[in-house]
Amino acid sequence: MGNDNGRVRQMWHLLEPLHAVLYYAPEVFEEVKALGYDTSERWPSYFALRAAPLGAPGARQVASAFYSFSPRMVAEHIPAAWDVAAPDKVVAARTRGVDRAYRALIGERTDSPDLAEAAALARRAAEAAHSEGRPLAAANAALPWPREPHLVLWQAATILREHRGDGHLATLLTVGLDSVEALVSFAAVGAAPAEVFASRGWSEPEWTAARERLAARGLLDADGAATDAGHALRAEVERRTDELAASPWQALGAEGTTRLADLLGPLWLEVLGSGMLPRETTLGIGKV
Repeated sequence: MGNDNGRVRQMWHLLEPLHAVLYYAPEVFEEVKALGYDTSERWPSYFALRAAPLGAPGARQVASAFYSFSPRMVAEHIPAAWDVAAPDKVVAARTRGVDRAYRALIGERTDSPDLAEAAALARRAAEAAHSEGRPLAAANAALPWPREPHLVLWQAATILREHRGDGHLATLLTVGLDSVEALVSFAAVGAAPAEVFASRGWSEPEWTAARERLAARGLLDADGAATDAGHALRAEVERRTDELAASPWQALGAEGTTRLADLLGPLWLEVLGSGMLPRETTLGIGKV
């Protein structure tokens, strides 16, 4: 594939919604509610569902691995999540929930040859994703593979998105953006409105202080908008993130990656067309 960062980013855009079903599908909420989690808002189950493959991590570990959340917000849910249900129970519940959600979304295509082919290609890419220094990718890669193709596809999508995410955090560290600065600078380039990033739990004084630090570095102007230098830094973050996410697609090869992209298109449209996922998120998909 060479240095085709555009293709690498396209695969993220295609796979991210397929993974994100986990955090929004009513079927998943029903499964975790049965375990005892409060589902009146998404965060109690979000932290449990995403962190469970790590074992039973504490708040500091989860804040480190997730990076963008205020440690105070993490501490509201972790480690209390493991008092509700053990991590292995949560992993089993998310598998059941995703199974039900995918069957509801794509119906008979769950058992189609195209989906089986997509699952096999995605698994090949996921198994080629190096997990050194990538805690969330490694934790998900250590889970046993399910038998059903649609669950194989979801698990591969999860490994690949966490692989990219872990690399993204490493990039943020190397360019000197701390957790809140990463969000402020991303909002400043138009990835999403600032209020979308409020979901990460940072206080107004913390957000303002981060803006001031970034302005002092010449990355934001007096109104909090990104300067040319700020835009350039965020573009560099995305470029490096793509480079660090490229190895699975290089291993799959140009032909296999193109075929997988073609196969994922209808599933991607189905998930987006369901209205399940929010129109704007902190990930900036479609805007970066």
